[in-house]
Amino acid sequence: MTLNSQIILDALLHVRYPGTGKDIVSSGMVQDNISIEGNKVSFSLLFEKANDPFAKSVVKAAEQAILTYVSDQVEIKGNIDIVSLAPPPKPKTNSILPNVKNIIAVSSGKGGVGKSTVSVNLAISLAKLGYKVGLLDADIHGPSIPKMFGVENLKPAMENIDGREMLIPIEKYGVKILSIGFFVDPSQALVWRGAVSSNALKQLITDGNWGDLDFFVMDLPPGTGDIHLTLVQTMGITGAIVVTTPQDVALADARKGVNMFTGEKVNVPVLGLVENMSWFTPAELPENKYYIFGKDGGKRLAVELNIPLLGQIPLVQSIREGGDTGEPVAFEENSITSIAFLELAQKVVERVDYRNENMEATKKVEMAK
Repeated sequence: MTLNSQIILDALLHVRYPGTGKDIVSSGMVQDNISIEGNKVSFSLLFEKANDPFAKSVVKAAEQAILTYVSDQVEIKGNIDIVSLAPPPKPKTNSILPNVKNIIAVSSGKGGVGKSTVSVNLAISLAKLGYKVGLLDADIHGPSIPKMFGVENLKPAMENIDGREMLIPIEKYGVKILSIGFFVDPSQALVWRGAVSSNALKQLITDGNWGDLDFFVMDLPPGTGDIHLTLVQTMGITGAIVVTTPQDVALADARKGVNMFTGEKVNVPVLGLVENMSWFTPAELPENKYYIFGKDGGKRLAVELNIPLLGQIPLVQSIREGGDTGEPVAFEENSITSIAFLELAQKVVERVDYRNENMEATKKVEMAK
């Protein structure tokens, strides 16, 4: 077998970058540093942005193309380097969390649509893509994040940092977590007035030692209320994600949730809609789809409101089991549901990049008294 650079490039013509649909050779992604030593081949792939969501999948596709179109004897796996054109964007300075690049609010118009499930699995999937992620359980009256991560018996430690007592978030599955659930008796109802709840939430945000984060995901309470207003007044939110099911009653409330963020007084960009429980797929019949709550309701609402549909998540028993046992499905490898959440995370990264490139920097919302 005789190898040369042209044979390698011809094979790589079969690999396309998902963001543009163009092959990686004509796109200029394959760098002019192809090295051939016997059967060992190495080179670099150039991506415009650091932490490109498609980088790992493109590398795998490039490896497979060479093994398929050149020879399965080529030593290529692990020999493709990833380089980026530009460093990661600098953290925004107009937030109370200056070392956090992007703040994502996950919301729903009503309870029971799987908002917390989406928040948890989105955060884990972003971490799997290589990002630094924090997750705030902002559902003060119904905190469920500690149980879903299997850490409900843990308590965040306090640490003196530069003369200030800071909370150290619990970390699991690559995600830093804080929740009011770590500090209250889970068997007791939390009966707080709006102002008390808002102050407790502010303290979790500002007293948490979050460190440098690419994404700060906030699991909001269902509906619209004081907590939502507190957050948009407290910090510059990069964008909101609204979760719904295909059911008409859920769609009506989701519409209200979208309108809350896009209203003139709040004006927080909506990154898109997530349709949860889109269909039921039994484990023994993985190809079957049963549309228990209706079909494509979220998809139609996204078209109506002119916002992206970020993903459709199936209703699968393992999602519920993972939430109950503290082993979220996003941490699995190559299951139907883990792939669905990974694709959701990639879509979120794309929308955040588009939002940051085409809209003004996020600002705290000033409410008129």
